[in-house]
Amino acid sequence: MQNKGFVKVFALLLTLVCVFYLSFSFVTTYQMNKVDEITKTQGEEVGAHYLDSVMNNPVWLGAYSLKDCREMEISLGLDLKGGMNVILEVSVPEVVKALADHKEDPAFNKAVAKAAEGAKNSQSDFITLFVKEYKTLAPDGNLAELFATQQLKGKVTTKSSDSEVEKVLRAEVQSAIDNSYNVLRTRIDRFGVVQPNIQTLEGQMGRIMVEMPGVKEPERVRKLLQGSANLEFWETYNTEEIIPFLATLDTRLAAEHAAIAENDTVKADTTAMAELTPAEKVDATDSTKKAPVKDLAAALKGNSGTPAEKAGAAVDEQAMKNHPLASVLQLAQGPMGCVVGYASWRDTATVNRYITSAVAKEVLPSDLKLYWGVKPVGSGNMGDIFELYAIKITERNGRAPLEGDVVTEAKDDYEQNGRPCVSMTMNSDGARRWAALTKKNVKRAIAIVLDGYVYSAPTVQNEITGGVSSITGHFTLEDTRDLANVLNTGKMPAPAHIVSEQFVGPTLGQESINQGITSFVIAFILLMIYMCGMYGLVPGMVANGALILNFFFTLGVLTSFQAALTMSGIAGMVLSLGMAVDANVLIYERTKEELRAGKAVKQALSDGYSNAFSAIFDSNLTSIITGIILYNFGTGPIRGFATTLIIGILVSFFTAVFLTRIVYEHFLNKDKWMNLTFTTTLSRKFLRDTHYKFMSAYKKSFSVFGVLLLIGIASLFVRGLSKGIDFTGGRNFVVVFEKQVEPETVRTLLQNKFGDANIQVIALGTDHQTVRISTNYRIDEEGTDVDSEIESTLFETLKGGGLLSSDLDLQTFINRDERAGGSIISSEKVGPSVAEDITYGAIVSVVLALIAIFLYILLRFRNVAFSVGAVVALTVDTLLIIGAYSICWGWMPFSLEIDQTFIGAVLTAIGYSINDKVVVFDRIREFLHLYPNRDRQRLFNDSLNTTLTRTINTSLTTLVVLLCIFFLGGDSIRSFAFAMILGVVIGTCSSIFMAAPVAFLTMGQRIKENDSEMK
Repeated sequence: MQNKGFVKVFALLLTLVCVFYLSFSFVTTYQMNKVDEITKTQGEEVGAHYLDSVMNNPVWLGAYSLKDCREMEISLGLDLKGGMNVILEVSVPEVVKALADHKEDPAFNKAVAKAAEGAKNSQSDFITLFVKEYKTLAPDGNLAELFATQQLKGKVTTKSSDSEVEKVLRAEVQSAIDNSYNVLRTRIDRFGVVQPNIQTLEGQMGRIMVEMPGVKEPERVRKLLQGSANLEFWETYNTEEIIPFLATLDTRLAAEHAAIAENDTVKADTTAMAELTPAEKVDATDSTKKAPVKDLAAALKGNSGTPAEKAGAAVDEQAMKNHPLASVLQLAQGPMGCVVGYASWRDTATVNRYITSAVAKEVLPSDLKLYWGVKPVGSGNMGDIFELYAIKITERNGRAPLEGDVVTEAKDDYEQNGRPCVSMTMNSDGARRWAALTKKNVKRAIAIVLDGYVYSAPTVQNEITGGVSSITGHFTLEDTRDLANVLNTGKMPAPAHIVSEQFVGPTLGQESINQGITSFVIAFILLMIYMCGMYGLVPGMVANGALILNFFFTLGVLTSFQAALTMSGIAGMVLSLGMAVDANVLIYERTKEELRAGKAVKQALSDGYSNAFSAIFDSNLTSIITGIILYNFGTGPIRGFATTLIIGILVSFFTAVFLTRIVYEHFLNKDKWMNLTFTTTLSRKFLRDTHYKFMSAYKKSFSVFGVLLLIGIASLFVRGLSKGIDFTGGRNFVVVFEKQVEPETVRTLLQNKFGDANIQVIALGTDHQTVRISTNYRIDEEGTDVDSEIESTLFETLKGGGLLSSDLDLQTFINRDERAGGSIISSEKVGPSVAEDITYGAIVSVVLALIAIFLYILLRFRNVAFSVGAVVALTVDTLLIIGAYSICWGWMPFSLEIDQTFIGAVLTAIGYSINDKVVVFDRIREFLHLYPNRDRQRLFNDSLNTTLTRTINTSLTTLVVLLCIFFLGGDSIRSFAFAMILGVVIGTCSSIFMAAPVAFLTMGQRIKENDSEMK
């Protein structure tokens, strides 16, 4: 084999990369187990202190903290870890209205309304539809007259053409989406989610997907994501003006705590003393002596350093009693602008409680607001440290003197000294008010606040006129970019609404992990046994070694890409193992042919690898094509499946074709393994020297396929399909009850309450306690409270019907981590607009897959007959799978809903089915070259017979894997496995009885029914 050295070096480097990235998962697991052990043995507070100490300090390779390791470890998807997946849609119509300064032009407003409505049922974007509608309503109108506004100054003038204005609108809308993305990212970072995933969806203007593993508070997340971004410019207090008030508050809080403690002590002592004799009372009173009290300075002794470092130091219990506020908030010393203190992130909630208490309202100035900084300024033993800023209220209405609607442009720039800064431009009104504000606050700080967090508080050096100014500070280039985006966020409203939502409880996630691991292990063991049973111990173990490396490399590459591993991803990994066996089967079957031709083992194996290469390459590439289409048109679990499948196929090609060959050559060059036959007593005569007349049976096979197609199509017209909410829009709730329930009972209860809404209730599993409730009730309504109201209605209806425990409350019911008396363990929401996009994307993805395969086979085989045969057979495969779902739904013991997962299964089945067809066509092409004068019908039959063993073996190995997924993989993946099982069975039959005869007929040949006519 050529390039053997390169293969070895690449394998070594790939191994090192995988070991490096997988090591973070082991380190994280070790450290978290240690935290749990410390917590159990030494208490929760000690465990939390240890966790804080390792979170920001190096724990691996001297450079990576636990926080870094957690970000680099294997990322688990929502269905494995639990959490929330949300798709938000930025309101593009609102952005366009803002760009036009909310003009009252009737044609403009009507065009916006009609375009917004049309965008729900059209694949054209809003901007295209708006321009078209406006030109229809106002043929003589000019878009420049609408958008030549102050905030688009320099971009749109009264002389701009409609096409130029349209281009600017697209850029501005995209800018608004980008700004919304930046605000969402900042909010999620503040929320403390580990390994969040946030991305704009390509090809879907205004849509942003957010995945948050581990969150347990859906209502809080909804408010977090849908809250309006509010940019404000505030006047501030100087540090020295507020510190005395905070010191007084600390003293008052200590006195209040002492009074409460003394009152509790007196009550306890009175009760105890009443039970003593007079002599005992005297002894007890005399022996009561107060221990000396440590002051705050003593508590902080040894914690010298910066204020941030002091804020991160631990204090003892006595200091917390004597100085409640100062023990959790390190007060600033000296001139610090408007910063009045520092606190660990763990103590910010306590500080908030103190500064908003009734005592604080009496002590602190009424015109004072205290806001936290958005980013930590350092870290200490107690975690990240945040600054507390003193904001001054100067307006009677309590609003900021200047808000973000006056900013027309902000961009990251460099000041005269070359340090990063932010350049900011305001409109005329903003420039006037900004000049007055800066003149009033020379030598004082002005705080820039977004959503209640301070992003910057620069000190004003002099009055700033003209509306153009720079914001400087200790910024990195990334800081200035983020701050510029924050400032730009305030220049136009871009409200975001949740259009799709999925919540999976962590209990369900652990269950999915267990089921996925079980199916994987059993499938892996069965594959290993099968390979050894069919090809012998040595060849079988070489192939099994390649499978182990395939799994190791796939997992390592997934981790390096920071791709989330989902239940669908595990299924993709298991399926890629089954497809990896296909390459070994092809090589071994070709080697057996060469051995039967009389060649020695070394030469036979070399020729086997060479002759099998083209079929392996073509079949793998066609599967990758379908995987790429899946990735581009799918979302969530489908993308995870596609990512894992593509990586698995690429890795399996490398391990099966190159690494196994190096192993064989190593031993054969040492004159070992010279007696290999690649057969066993089980497989020695398996389908050997078959002479089946497949071609002459085409009428029977076409008739069978035709009848099955007619039955399936008839069922589609009569019964239709069980469409999931992916295609109809609606909400899914998976509810676990305390006692066994009947789905029809649940459906009747909800139907009476939800009226005309569509209600479906399906039992999950066999315990009769878990059901999935699907409904389109109020799906067209928007608002942050709609989801909560529906969950409340669901709770009241089920409880009123006696299906939930009488003592169960709403919070327990909606807590995805509870199962006491019944609870929602997962939920999903898909809006109507998303459902329409998914439907369109599903159709396009299937059609594109067929077109891509048609073109690839035409390119590789240079004969349109092969392309026609393949696509006709694949179309039949697809229609039969869909028809089977139509026939079976409703009476099968598991869900057969048509959703994104089903479309993913169909596309995967197409990719797998084309493997068989490519192998058959590859052998036909080879025989056409070797035997140009042989009768074509005989040549086709010979090709099918010589590849029959490979076809059956690969189908069986893949079926073994799929059956493991089907029976052991859990309810969430069972429908996918069923579609794939149908795809493998139907695809295998169509490869033999459909693709080859269609290709033969397309060549203009006549199939002879009497085989004796063949030469």
